[in-house]
Amino acid sequence: MHPLARRSLALLVVIPLLAVLTVVSDHRFAAPPGPARDAPTAMVAMGDSTMSGEGAGDYEPGTDGENGDWCHRSLKATIDRTTVAGIDRRFNLSCSGANSEQVGLTDKFQNTEPSQAKRLAAIARVNRVAVIVVAVGANDDPRFSDVLNRCVQAWFERGADCTATLTDDWRGRVDRMVPKVEKALRDIRKVMDDEGYTERSYSLVVQSYASPVAPGVPGDLQNLAGCPLRTADMAWVRDTGVGILAQGVNTAANRVGARYLDLTQAGAKHEACTGGGNPDDEWFTRLTVDFDGLRDETRASHALQESFHPNAKGHEQIGRCLTDFLSTSARTAACVADEKGNLKAVSNPKAD
Repeated sequence: MHPLARRSLALLVVIPLLAVLTVVSDHRFAAPPGPARDAPTAMVAMGDSTMSGEGAGDYEPGTDGENGDWCHRSLKATIDRTTVAGIDRRFNLSCSGANSEQVGLTDKFQNTEPSQAKRLAAIARVNRVAVIVVAVGANDDPRFSDVLNRCVQAWFERGADCTATLTDDWRGRVDRMVPKVEKALRDIRKVMDDEGYTERSYSLVVQSYASPVAPGVPGDLQNLAGCPLRTADMAWVRDTGVGILAQGVNTAANRVGARYLDLTQAGAKHEACTGGGNPDDEWFTRLTVDFDGLRDETRASHALQESFHPNAKGHEQIGRCLTDFLSTSARTAACVADEKGNLKAVSNPKAD
């Protein structure tokens, strides 16, 4: 080939390449989404009262009724008792009373706070989120807190067991909950996808619920001094209610490829009032009344809010189990007591 022709051919290759380099050097291509490579790693908690730390006390300033915010995010919540190697920061977005809609993408507010998923986006943008733990669903169609309240009312009225009316419809309630939980989890996935994460770059864990009560409460505590619930109702909550609820939560987790932690056995022998005269071994709050709140019109409706939730010891134990679970690659596990009485994560193939 003639030298002049060879030089012309080289220019035809080099000139377009220079044009591309010029475009790149002028930053005409947007930077890829996601946090910087040196961003701190983070773990995020999302969901309702069982994740916020309701019942554990020591609530974050601004979440104990101030300006109408009753999220009750405790500094002793499960996420603060969970240890994951390499995690630099923990964020608790959960809020007492939240349902699936408020966890997902919505313009509605819960306890004066905006969508948890929208807040997750801001966190994922500047932190490298490695773990997201979610507890949600009980405040949707099952309305688990209302069930316990109705059972307390049944004890007062000395009428029929409150759960007798739930037997036929409970599974239906849970079935109606499942797509709502699924949507919330898909919204979380969407937020992470929009921020440049792949599903394999973080762990999405969904946990179920533990029974706060059980039959066998001493007679002198089956009243306003501790657990004003009928024996049959406590048995139904432990043996039927939380189990069916867990099945629904697991179904939703499966549909979005999330990991699942079964808490249905987590409170065994440590439920409210089971300790009798020694409540130190209980992992759930008894009937808890904020008597000062009763005298304040703005707080009175929340005076019983802490009742029948994991207490600080309960959150510590659940955090221990979650720590164990996150150290594995298992898709499912159940929290059960080991030989020392502490919770550990045990393979749960029945949940698959």
